[in-house]
Amino acid sequence: EVDWFSLISVISLLCFAPFIVFFFVMACDQYQCSVTQPLFDLVQGKTTLLSIWARAPSFTWSAAKIYAVWVTFQVFLYMCVPDVVHKVIPGYAGGVQDGARTPAGLINKYEINGLQSWIITHVLWAVNAHSLHWFPPTIIFDHWIPLMWCANILGYTVSTFAFIKAHHFPTNAEDCKFTGNIFYNFMMGIEFNPRIGKWFDFKLFFNGRPGIVAWTLINLSYMAKQQELYGQVSNSMILVNVLQALYVLDFFWNEAWYLKTIDICHDHFGWYLGWGDCVWLPYLYTLQGLYLVYHPVQLTNIQALAVLSLGLAGYYIFRSTNRQKDLFRRTEGACSIWGRKPTYIECSYRSSDGGVHRSKLMTSGFWGVARHFNYTGDLMGSLAYCAACGFGHVLPYFYIVYMTILLVHRCVRDEHRCSSKYGKDWTRYTDAVPYRLIPGLF
Repeated sequence: EVDWFSLISVISLLCFAPFIVFFFVMACDQYQCSVTQPLFDLVQGKTTLLSIWARAPSFTWSAAKIYAVWVTFQVFLYMCVPDVVHKVIPGYAGGVQDGARTPAGLINKYEINGLQSWIITHVLWAVNAHSLHWFPPTIIFDHWIPLMWCANILGYTVSTFAFIKAHHFPTNAEDCKFTGNIFYNFMMGIEFNPRIGKWFDFKLFFNGRPGIVAWTLINLSYMAKQQELYGQVSNSMILVNVLQALYVLDFFWNEAWYLKTIDICHDHFGWYLGWGDCVWLPYLYTLQGLYLVYHPVQLTNIQALAVLSLGLAGYYIFRSTNRQKDLFRRTEGACSIWGRKPTYIECSYRSSDGGVHRSKLMTSGFWGVARHFNYTGDLMGSLAYCAACGFGHVLPYFYIVYMTILLVHRCVRDEHRCSSKYGKDWTRYTDAVPYRLIPGLF
């Protein structure tokens, strides 16, 4: 059942999330990235919503062709180019991998080739920029708003298709979740793992491609535009590119591990993931680079070092925390964490097929510091992206505000699910590790 608060939240997001994306992109396009000036102009009668809308670039067939080629190419890499990177790079887990057990007790197989797709895409981008010159490296920025309409079309199309598919031809009916509320079902999804054929998995493709592969290309396009406009690239733009590229590469290097995360293990596929991965992620996660095109910021050496240190420290905590959990899971606790044998809480739970399973919740290392200390590192990195833009405008800081809300909500949502799953064992775990994100505070 869906409570009233959840229903109101879902309807609000469905109604306002697309306009939030449009607002930030429009603010940069028409108001030099000021988020307050358009509001003041509306209140003072200097402009109207219709005039703002009329000034925004509209859908173009040129952008549609660019976007269609982009998505088709990523589908081709995902479906038709089996991973070979894991055969040549030691330590990388690619190729066919098992996912986590679904609520119905199934274990899906995935073709992990995200890192390979990222490498191929960026090599071709570099070759074009330096030799072929089929298109300018600023192509993404130059078509940014028309591409947004194309991304919306894909996001809504995929979400609607997934909704219809879940009702009429689900991949696995036992893993479908019907709440009885059409708005909640459309947004949060019904099918757990919608697939076409054996290998095209909607969640893995849209979570990782085309949005995250595009993330670093979008930043490179911003960098090229800054070079074109000002004759140089600021150190803040370089920092944003480097720190966010580190995050993206980490995602693809650990794509097999990602199969065990909340997005794949627990979320169903609906508008939240379908539209969010097509529109929200590429347009709002890259606001720092977009801002720096309009407002180049040259940091002092000390400022740049501080931002870089914060970003690298956040990445270290994020990656080390996740690595500890992965090592603990793979060895079932027969490992060393910070030079000691890890401690844990032994738990049991029952899947929907009636089977009883056992699990261990680690209370050592970073997981003994806080229950979601990986999110703490993620927030530190997010703050570094924003701080690289200086303090001239609010817009670049939307990302840290959003990530804080998202990750705190994930903490609460994850713990509610774990409490239902593990019962008294979860209470024992929270007694052993009392803080969620920040020791001594939260």
